[in-house]
Parts: sequence; structure tokens; C-alpha cells
Amino acid sequence: MSENKHIDEVSGVSTTGHEWDGIRELDNPMPRWWVWTFYATIVWSIGYTIAYPAWPLISDATKGVLGYSSRQELTTTMDAVSAEQADLRAAIAKKPLDEILADETLRRFATAAGDAAFKVNCSQCHGSGAQGSAGYPNLNDDDWLWGGDIEAIHQTIAHGVRFDGDDDTRFGEMPAFGDILSRDEIRQVAAHVVSFTATPSDPALAEAGAQVYADNCASCHGDAGEGDVTFGAPNLADAIWLYGSSEAQIAAQVRQPKHGVMPAWQERLGDPTVKQLSVYVHSLGGGE
Repeated sequence: MSENKHIDEVSGVSTTGHEWDGIRELDNPMPRWWVWTFYATIVWSIGYTIAYPAWPLISDATKGVLGYSSRQELTTTMDAVSAEQADLRAAIAKKPLDEILADETLRRFATAAGDAAFKVNCSQCHGSGAQGSAGYPNLNDDDWLWGGDIEAIHQTIAHGVRFDGDDDTRFGEMPAFGDILSRDEIRQVAAHVVSFTATPSDPALAEAGAQVYADNCASCHGDAGEGDVTFGAPNLADAIWLYGSSEAQIAAQVRQPKHGVMPAWQERLGDPTVKQLSVYVHSLGGGE
């Protein structure tokens, strides 16, 4: 026994021989159940390395006597999932949109698949939550340039907006009124447009702009600025603006309008995926 070891007077157990500020540690044996459990884990680990892939080699690893492969298991699982979904994908390809919406199983599957397709193809412009940004429409609200029913959404996604190369693309173009109206007239009509949703900076200017608006803008945007989905003309009376709502921003858009372009996705993604995207966008809450 080490000279530092001694028998504890209270417990009668030998100490380890270590001492810290007069404190000694008892040298109690490990519980037998713990010792046997420890031995069992050693036996289990040896058996595991024999049964399953475990030991790394130069370019591979031991295969294990059971021949198990996690990659093969994943492949098998994914193949099974794809097989289960094959009927749903086939049904979506064949059925019209209204029947997809009416079928709860198809609608839920199309919404989930459309969500995934949206994140890959659409979120770069419309945002991961479809909230949009300046120049890119928010798809969560109920303001639609070309209509928000399921068929209109499908048409827009399938053929795009002002997309060169698709004969069925949405097309509407606002003239550059900087070549038509004077600077004062543009200021007047901008003030009048602001009056649809807010108080213009100069009411007299807005009043003067009413006639300018009636002569140049009402044919597309409506007498009260309600817009027209036939032309993709925005509703000017709902306080939702694509390029800014201030008088200066409105005047800039009147003077030299910005025209966004959206790709046509029909050829790129195929009709089933475009249908799934349509169902997903329609489900966001603003679909008509």
C-alpha cells in the first residue's frame, strides 16, 4: 500500500492515496452491474464492426457480414416513395385544374410539390415567402395584374409576362407619357392618382390632373383607378404599388414606365409542375 493510502476510519475503505487539502478519495470498487455492462458494450461493439460496415480501408470500408448499406436503404426508400407518388403525378397531368382543387388528396400533393418547385424556380424574384419586392409582385395579397383565379394564374406561369419567344405570353405595355404629356401634366396626373388612396401634396394639382387622367389613363386603369386584368393594368385605388407610391415615384413611372418580364415556365418545367405551382400560388391566400 502507498504511504499515502490508509483505511478510512468511518467506512473502513482504503483510500486511493491522493490527498487535496486534507481531503482523501475512497477507493471503492466499481459496482458489479456496471462492470458487466461495460464488458457487454465491448462485446457489442466488436460484434457490430463484424456485422456492419465499420473499418475504413484505403479506398473503401469493410462491408460487414450482413451486407447492409445505408445508401442502398435510402435508394430503396426513395424508389418506394416515387412509386407511391406516381399515380398522383399521373392524375395531376391528366386532370384539369378545377378537378385538382376539388380533390383533397390531389390538392394537398400539388400544393406541397408546388411549394418545392417555387423555392427552386420562383423565390429568387418573388422571395422565399412569395412576399415580393419592388418590381416583383407579392403573391400573398389579393392584388393581381392578370387575374388571380386558378386558370389565370396557370396562364401567367405557363406563358410568362412579356416573354419573347412565347406567342401566348401576357403582354401589356404602358406608353412612356414623357413623350406625350408635359412635365406639368405628369405632375398633375401623379397627384390625381395619389388622391385615390391618400391626400396629395397639392389638392389643386390633383384636381387639374383629373382631366389629364380621364384623357390618357382611364381607358386602361378605369375611371376610379380600379384597373383591368385584361390589359394587366394595375388597380391604382388599393394602396398596393409595384414601383412605389409617392407622387415622385408615380410621376417617374408615368414618364418612363418600367415593364417587368417573367419567363414562360411551360417548356422549362412541363405542364404537371406548372399545375402544381399554380395550385401552390393559388393557396397562398390571395387567389380568387
